[in-house]
Amino acid sequence: MIQISLAPEVVDLGVHIAYSIVEDVVVEKDRADVIEYAKKLAKKLREQYTIERLKEHPIIRAYRDFYWRIKIDPTKTRPSSEALLRRVLRTGNIPLINNVVDSGNFASLETLIPIGLYDLDKIKGNLVIKLARGNELFEPIGKRPEIVREGVPILVDSEKVIHLYPHRDSAKTAITLDTKRVLVIACGVPGVPATLVKEAALKTSKYIEMFAQGKMTYGVFYVRE
Repeated sequence: MIQISLAPEVVDLGVHIAYSIVEDVVVEKDRADVIEYAKKLAKKLREQYTIERLKEHPIIRAYRDFYWRIKIDPTKTRPSSEALLRRVLRTGNIPLINNVVDSGNFASLETLIPIGLYDLDKIKGNLVIKLARGNELFEPIGKRPEIVREGVPILVDSEKVIHLYPHRDSAKTAITLDTKRVLVIACGVPGVPATLVKEAALKTSKYIEMFAQGKMTYGVFYVRE
């Protein structure tokens, strides 16, 4: 069982997470049930939210406040859950990648909690969330490698950075059609209830079971320190 720990400096920032493991997944694209669920959820979200009032939502506000605290402008670099919801409100559609990634996006949109999904077989050793020293290389999905700025919270295994907390994942551990085991991480910050973070991890796992034939072999673990 993989272990995830938080370094004291990120505990001081109020970082907290919930995680679970789903195994025996079958990753597919263009599943009819996923497409249908995405349409229904997009319609519901557009009835529930407006772009103009998003910043007033307490959960959105909590992640924005956290970004300001770690010196990231949330009006330019948005938390992943807010960025995804804004895209849905603008276009009327949820972007579909594959049934596992889509499962995480569904849960993130419903809870407003950023969700990280990782191919467990690409992770080396245990994981820790800590502050970057400023010399770590990060290879984001779909973009060029970059050096992480000092002081940014990062999720690392024994070899590499796999996540910039809480908004960008690495191509090194991305979900592909060959993925069989998935690590789900729900990302919490001050002002976000632990119950909601745990709900986001559980909801993601259940959607992966529903849409990708997976089995949650380890239930939701909550880590605050």
